[in-house]
Amino acid sequence: MPEQKNAAHKPDTKAATQRTALVLGGTGRTGALVARQLTERGLDVRTASRRGANVAFDWDDPGTYAETLNGVDRVYLVTPVGRIKFVDQVANFLDLAAGAGIRHVTYLSTYASDRSPAEVDIRAVELELARRGAFTHSILRPAWVMQNFSDEHLPLINDTLTVPTGGGREAFVDAVDIAAVAVETLINPDAHAGAEYAPTGPHALTVSEVVGIIASVIGRPVGYNDIDPDVWINGAVDAGFVRADYAIMLRWLTGTIISGTSSRPNGDIEKVTGRSPTSFQEFARRSAAAWTLAPAA
Repeated sequence: MPEQKNAAHKPDTKAATQRTALVLGGTGRTGALVARQLTERGLDVRTASRRGANVAFDWDDPGTYAETLNGVDRVYLVTPVGRIKFVDQVANFLDLAAGAGIRHVTYLSTYASDRSPAEVDIRAVELELARRGAFTHSILRPAWVMQNFSDEHLPLINDTLTVPTGGGREAFVDAVDIAAVAVETLINPDAHAGAEYAPTGPHALTVSEVVGIIASVIGRPVGYNDIDPDVWINGAVDAGFVRADYAIMLRWLTGTIISGTSSRPNGDIEKVTGRSPTSFQEFARRSAAAWTLAPAA
């Protein structure tokens, strides 16, 4: 991995002629943050999503691809969510991006993507980017996102959190920090060309420890159900929360924690942004309202 210390603050001479970023998933968890931070840093931003963004974009409608790329020179690439096969769609989009003169793509991948199941196209997209010479790229491979605990992904039900981890640890990372790293690669793409970053939080925590932090912040007990993985995954599929083929992704994501091969703290966030990553305690205090509402039943 190339050394990028303080690279975020180097002058970006090539960007003087055109500085417009396309943010796919621009209304999503990291995309909205990337768009806001880029705007604050002085770039023009075009958000793209199926609804609620500057332009309509749908991975399942190739007719929406070209319009999103018109007049932009860098892209924050977020692939389709909730599915495992998407590399062909991304390749088609990147073909158009090359023809449109895109100079840089930053891809939101997944931690340990090189160990992802062959059936899942996460690593395939990375390789698709690497083989292209028309533009540079950066890859972000974040740990599990802290916001999973404050939104519908891992809700408290009757003041109990249910997710299989087998007592393993994960360096949960704040989406705000992921976005901050992405922004630096998009602000100054030349300095981050070919870079691979794995944003993590500052501590590797068990979910039991996470639950304890949440309980201390909201002032009431919170339980943790370390459920059998198959029961949890089959329940999510049967309830229609995820597609049946996505079970392989859930099994891999939880399996990395259970097996002890999950993310561990590193210095990537500080190296790229110049500031320390957010701790779960800080995140919990900021997000307390998500758990202080009436408990889900």
